[in-house]
Amino acid sequence: MTASRRGWPAALAPSVLHVSRPVDGGVAGYVAVLAADQVRRGWNVAVACPGSGRLPDELAALGVQWLRWEASRSPGAGVPGEARRLRRLIDGFAPHAVHLHSAKAGLAGRAVLRGRIPTLFQPHGWSWLAARGAAARAALAWERAAARWAGLLVCVGEGEAALAREQGLRGNFTVVRNGVDLDRFRPAGPGGRAAARRLLGLPEHAPLAVCVGRVTRQKGQDLLVGAWERVTRVCPDARLAVVGDGDLRPALGAAAGLGVVFTDAVADVRPWYAAADVVVLPSRWEGLPLTALEALASGRSLVAADVPGLSEVVTPRVGALVPPEDAGALAEAVALRLRHPVLAHQEGEAAVARAADFGIRPVLDRLAALTWRVIRDVRADAAGGPAGSVPASRWDEGDGNGMDGGDGGDGGGGLRGGAGAAGDGDDADGCQGRAGAAGDPVPPPGRPARPIDSRNA
Repeated sequence: MTASRRGWPAALAPSVLHVSRPVDGGVAGYVAVLAADQVRRGWNVAVACPGSGRLPDELAALGVQWLRWEASRSPGAGVPGEARRLRRLIDGFAPHAVHLHSAKAGLAGRAVLRGRIPTLFQPHGWSWLAARGAAARAALAWERAAARWAGLLVCVGEGEAALAREQGLRGNFTVVRNGVDLDRFRPAGPGGRAAARRLLGLPEHAPLAVCVGRVTRQKGQDLLVGAWERVTRVCPDARLAVVGDGDLRPALGAAAGLGVVFTDAVADVRPWYAAADVVVLPSRWEGLPLTALEALASGRSLVAADVPGLSEVVTPRVGALVPPEDAGALAEAVALRLRHPVLAHQEGEAAVARAADFGIRPVLDRLAALTWRVIRDVRADAAGGPAGSVPASRWDEGDGNGMDGGDGGDGGGGLRGGAGAAGDGDDADGCQGRAGAAGDPVPPPGRPARPIDSRNA
């Protein structure tokens, strides 16, 4: 029997199709890293996404199969055709599981699959938050109805999962927090700040705030630019760098006042973190943004809106949380750190320690374990359910998020802690657990082929 590159018999290696409409930014980078990690484990993996943007080229560089799936960003009259095209790709690739990323893939994928193939849906931020009025109500109604068609709903933060439950979504939720490559994102070291500023053409000694992200209503750069005049009242030499592309960029660029510079999205954001005195994330809503984790790992003080996701990351020791859409509070928190660099430096040192809780390796291991369990449990159900197997509808019960299950009990105890009847893991985080009664191995860990990068997420 032919063996795959990590030792799986080729006939037994899991086959997974990832589907993503975003082809740039944080979600695209996340999908590329996740797919590459699973390829390194010996799995048969492909990614379906549009042909524009950076993602297809990244996949090619990482040795991941790309399938062209054209889809627009917004829902509309084109959705039925997008869904039909996706179904043809799924039928041709014949995966054991489909992992849908973000709203459009979640819409088209669940509409055509309806649970017939093991499905993971990862919203990366709920769709109804991006809409208003009737559109928001329709998006929420859809998510309530479609939740049952995913064997697992993967949330990137506790706030994202809590919001879903508050809004009446019922399904198998689990939380797998985003992670950052701690080897790639690290403090710049002595002289790093000055070197980064020379590289970027920035004044060496001017107080600098940096905002990295897609320039959209969600990310709130309009709030920050609007508040900047208040910052310069108390810190006249302050500079603001907005790094990223997006639909609000032209209007904001035209309205920007003295001391504000806009720059296009960049492939490597590390020089901007190194140059900054403080990083600002004034988002109106979030999942759990990679930019926040990158800033912490880079040793930068962080001022952020107090919204789910960001509130899970930013503690008083590493920066400040301000009420969302409060320009006065935002300006005050940013100005305080620009005027008092010792405070910003102390918060940056604490940020590095905080980032250690968000390493990427456990994220990839956990997602591999979850994907394998979804496949395994459906196989067990189809075979009549061997002793000790856990139906997909039950293994994520436990405490409600499937990650802190204590001793596992009868298999409803989640993934962290003891073995449980289904062998849900015997190590600290349940990712390297023993095989369980069904006798299927937890997939071997791989090394991330490239780091997850916000790419202006």
